[in-house]
Amino acid sequence: MNPDLENYTPAPDLLKDRFILVTGAGDGIGATAARTFAHHGATVALVGRTQAKLEAVYDAIEAAGGPKPTIAVMDFSTTQGDAYQSLVDALQEQFGRLDGLLHNAGILGHRSPIEHYEIKTWLEVMHINLNAPFILTQTLLPLLHKSTDPSIVFTSSGVGRTSRAYWGAYAVSKFGTEGLMQTLASELNNMRINCINPGPIRTAMRKAAYPGEDPTTLLTPADIMATYLYLLGPDSKGISGASLDCQ
Repeated sequence: MNPDLENYTPAPDLLKDRFILVTGAGDGIGATAARTFAHHGATVALVGRTQAKLEAVYDAIEAAGGPKPTIAVMDFSTTQGDAYQSLVDALQEQFGRLDGLLHNAGILGHRSPIEHYEIKTWLEVMHINLNAPFILTQTLLPLLHKSTDPSIVFTSSGVGRTSRAYWGAYAVSKFGTEGLMQTLASELNNMRINCINPGPIRTAMRKAAYPGEDPTTLLTPADIMATYLYLLGPDSKGISGASLDCQ
């Protein structure tokens, strides 16, 4: 089921009393999602690799009067098992449960033919975009099971459904993301697990993929937040195993 969200209007307190973790929360879509979730009442755990960027989002949430967030610095290219468990322990102590998980962190890698794709970059893209979300999800599932209405949202892409030439590891990692989401959704009936495809958005990743594109022709992260709120909030109850488009 792919609901029509064109006229969706989330309630101001849609996410009140919910604890939501956002990866890649330092800038772009992740930062906007974190601020938006807080604006609608959620306490947000900001996860990213750059302390200063996370602190800026933290300050923006506090300045806007949102619930006090928490910060966890994690670089998914190097993070090991102990760091994942430390995050779980910290969230358990602070929140006692987790109501939402947005997998937003990811990297583009190179846009080049498979024939010439650098193996080191391939492994890095696959790890950050697919392996790390798998590990993080598995590690956080005990906290998600403690929620009465848990939701997991993975970030996909149009090239994760129908690939195109030169998208390499990024496209393949997003095909894997869709598969991981579908597998989890078929296994876990007590939570909602879905994918979201942001589409062409004014972000640094989009600029790297299309350097000649005029960014003013694209939507901003703020323009697509309704779909994120829908999937992380209670209005999407009964929706699981879906891959939704923001545009």
